[in-house]
Amino acid sequence: MYRLIKPIFFQFEPEKVHHFVVRRLKWFHEYFPMGSRILRSCYGVNISGLEKEVFGIRFPNPVGLAAGFDKNGEYIEALSDLGFGFIEVGTVTPLPQPGNDKPRMFRLPADSALINRMGFNNKGVDTLAERLRLLKSRNKRIVVGGNIGKNKNTPNEDATSDYIKCFDALFDVVDYFVVNVSSPNTPGLRALQEKAPLMELLHTLQQRNHKNGISRPILLKIAPDLTHEQLDDIVEIVLQTRIAGVIATNTTIDRNGLYSSPKLKEETGGLSGKPLTQRSTEVIRYLSEKSGKAFPIIGVGGIHSAKDARDKLAAGASLVQIYTGFIYEGPGLVREICKGLSD
Repeated sequence: MYRLIKPIFFQFEPEKVHHFVVRRLKWFHEYFPMGSRILRSCYGVNISGLEKEVFGIRFPNPVGLAAGFDKNGEYIEALSDLGFGFIEVGTVTPLPQPGNDKPRMFRLPADSALINRMGFNNKGVDTLAERLRLLKSRNKRIVVGGNIGKNKNTPNEDATSDYIKCFDALFDVVDYFVVNVSSPNTPGLRALQEKAPLMELLHTLQQRNHKNGISRPILLKIAPDLTHEQLDDIVEIVLQTRIAGVIATNTTIDRNGLYSSPKLKEETGGLSGKPLTQRSTEVIRYLSEKSGKAFPIIGVGGIHSAKDARDKLAAGASLVQIYTGFIYEGPGLVREICKGLSD
């Protein structure tokens, strides 16, 4: 069915289509008679042997939804009907912010890719925390990650304060945290990936994490554009700060090898989808081998098939996440990957 609908969707602006689809998905889940059961029957995953424990959390299956799709945690229960083993919300910031000017998302069909420069548009961490609090009171079985960032107007020297605010607000309502310092769409944010500021940020969060004798896994999301020397630093930082692991990778600023028109390729922002498949797998393999598999990795970037997911896992990932592949291949992708992993 998605193959028939997709050409229609692709006639309209990506961001408008996104909001249209997820709102109707939520409506179907909540108000259509037996809507949730129908969605689970069509797309849910009920395959034994896929359960996996990673950084102390039990995941029903290893396929998650990457951050950015449900920034404000508005559609978690409806999205979980589509078979996801876990859902990552955000990136969220302390204060609400509108993000960058529209249009800010672009399809590259010739490359099965997207370019986005959303700019951490979200309703603020307090709104997200309240929504997750209500979710947890109703449904404790959905694994939810909280992806946290800084507001655009916060200078980098004060960034740690923003991350702490988000961390404290979400501590009781998420299962794990992701520190996002790798988005290309907030000016200066990627400078926080440098060794000194990143070490300070993660040390501070870890101190906060253990202050009451209760902790949450903290992961670091990194860019695919890092050099081997920078990846070596990431390994050292993860081991020294003892955070739980890494998400590899975020979107790329590289435009090499694209088939799309020059006009599309020149749009600023982060590129995701099939052009990222190989590079993200290379980063996963490098981190896994360099660290001696010392920490878990969530693999994300260009997963459009079960084979893509298997390649990420074979390279050293413990779990995978999808986003752009979900848009291009449709809601059946989660089940397809899970069936492929169980064969």
